[in-house]
Amino acid sequence: MKKTKIGFVSLGCCKNLMDTEVMLSELNAAGYEITGEETEADIIILNTCGFIQEAKTEAIDNILDIAWLKTNAKLKGLIVCGCLVQRYGEEIMKEMPEVDAVVSVGAIHDIVEAVKKVEAGEKFKALKAPEEAAMGGDRIVTTPEHFAYLKIAEGCDNRCTYCAIPDIRGKFRSRTIEDIVEEAKNMEALGIRELILVAQDTTRYGVDIYGEYKLDELIRAVTEATSIPWIRILYCYPDKITDGLCREFRENERLVKYIDIPVQHINDTILRRMNRHGGKEVIVSAIKKLREACPEIVIRSTVIVGFPGETEEQFAELMDFLAETKFDRLGAFEYSCEEGTPAAEFDGQIDDDVKAERYDAVMSQQNGIMEEANSRRIGRREIVIVEGYDPVSETYFCRSQSEAPEIDGKVYLTGAPKNSFSVGDMVDVTITEAMDCDLIAVLSQF
Repeated sequence: MKKTKIGFVSLGCCKNLMDTEVMLSELNAAGYEITGEETEADIIILNTCGFIQEAKTEAIDNILDIAWLKTNAKLKGLIVCGCLVQRYGEEIMKEMPEVDAVVSVGAIHDIVEAVKKVEAGEKFKALKAPEEAAMGGDRIVTTPEHFAYLKIAEGCDNRCTYCAIPDIRGKFRSRTIEDIVEEAKNMEALGIRELILVAQDTTRYGVDIYGEYKLDELIRAVTEATSIPWIRILYCYPDKITDGLCREFRENERLVKYIDIPVQHINDTILRRMNRHGGKEVIVSAIKKLREACPEIVIRSTVIVGFPGETEEQFAELMDFLAETKFDRLGAFEYSCEEGTPAAEFDGQIDDDVKAERYDAVMSQQNGIMEEANSRRIGRREIVIVEGYDPVSETYFCRSQSEAPEIDGKVYLTGAPKNSFSVGDMVDVTITEAMDCDLIAVLSQF
């Protein structure tokens, strides 16, 4: 009997991607054939993001693009999953006849049933609270063979006034250290060279099940149970940077000296309106503590411009803080007014033109900071992980510890013949040139 071919499209963050990987595993175990060719698929599953307006627009555009395959290829069914469904599942089924089934974040383990219903020509809805989905489980890793993400917790309790994540992903809940360590061992068995620990708030890890922050103990447990060379953490919060975490950065050789701390703003009034935990003093103290504990640490952050009520003076305070702090990496977002969030009802909504101007100012200033930082790396020896080879430029593209996958720049290794290295190899290079967000390097001479 011919197997039904299932195609997948995964949008949004790495945490969403891991949900996709779980669904892939469950469908594979159920005997379905997974295809990377959309035109060959009988059913396509679209896992959506619904965090901000831009993500919602992308998801809807993808629904319409995939639906086109129903009349122009062999596609028989379209299943929409994920964050957009968690927020608007009923509306999607009602207003988009192209969609055959919807599966919310809390119902990802119903994906096999959804496919069976669509195979039978039936419409299907699985709309469950996000907390109903079991965490962890088998997954088919879809990232390049040398790195993988590992979700250590789900949901969020921070309740920032601009953010819909708590409504989409539910309350914060940690996995046990034992469960995470077991999955880390599985990743090591796959040959993973870099393991990236993620959650909506990694620094909150453990407080719900152990009564205290346990990220440092988790990192130590993963380090001791595996030999994975690089362990990286993302999505940390400044009010939860503990002495134990700083000690891990200082003493743990395999913990990548890189941390992602989304500060979002620096003005105390704006931070209170955002319901951020900890004001300017907490943010400045956390950064100082990290840099004193580990002077070589790379700190990435994000800020939001144009939050309701943000004055020119408050924006200027943010710019001054960024100029003084000199984050190694920085992303900026224009405030997105999300329905159902408290900030959507705030007075003082900012014009889009003003948001755009402030965004451009932040990123223009940061580009200069990045250029200075990259220039200081010229002549430095660094270990990089090989990610691939570009035959056109005849260079290997790589990353050092200072570059997280998918969000930062690259280190381009020149002068090494093709087939010198394989993906995942760790190579000693010397930086020779800075080029915007990227770097040029040659093999180090011994």
